[in-house]
Amino acid sequence: QREKSKSPMGPRRKDMNGGGAGGGDEETGGASSSQRHGVGHRRYPKAKQRRRPPPAQTSSSSSSRPAPSPSSASVAASAAAASQFNPRLILAQIVALQCFHYAFLGLIFQINHALFGTSVTVDRIFTSRYVGLRSAEGWVDGGAVLLNSAIGAVLLAVIVEKSKKCLDFSVTLFFVHFVACASYGGIPSTWDWWIVHVAGTVLTIVLGEYLCSLREMAEIPLLDL
Repeated sequence: QREKSKSPMGPRRKDMNGGGAGGGDEETGGASSSQRHGVGHRRYPKAKQRRRPPPAQTSSSSSSRPAPSPSSASVAASAAAASQFNPRLILAQIVALQCFHYAFLGLIFQINHALFGTSVTVDRIFTSRYVGLRSAEGWVDGGAVLLNSAIGAVLLAVIVEKSKKCLDFSVTLFFVHFVACASYGGIPSTWDWWIVHVAGTVLTIVLGEYLCSLREMAEIPLLDL
């Protein structure tokens, strides 16, 4: 009886286990089938995220930056123009210096004529007869040449405006004057003429560089807007 009572329980449990297992298989089979057919888990397409354009910073930065003043722009333009090689400007400066040199020298000779009674002639400019260190009249003409050299330094500061160019323009001025004297009355043969004119050229160079440096270091005036 005990064996009979145990025997029917065994298959029942097996049936229950088998049924449970079968049910589980059915559930898993149904789940897998539903996943295959896309019923259990549906995949939806992801919505595309629109990228927002970055904020325009150029307009704000450009508006925040101050616009260059017209005075600074004109100074930069003049500096760029001055740095470029301009043969017409250089030739015009040489001609202007040479013309003012003879104009002021003739004016000084006129003043000497009024003060000391010396004659007014072109020979005093282009010859070495009157320039000397052994007579009073020679000292008067030598002083006129040196005074004219000092005026030439002022002209360098006004016309050339560059201290590094004073040497070139002063030597050019002396060379042109030497060629004019040699063409008019021959090469000057007295030491007095050479001493006075070389001293005048040195005075023009030194004083011209000093005046030009003062003008370069001066403050640039700005317009009040």
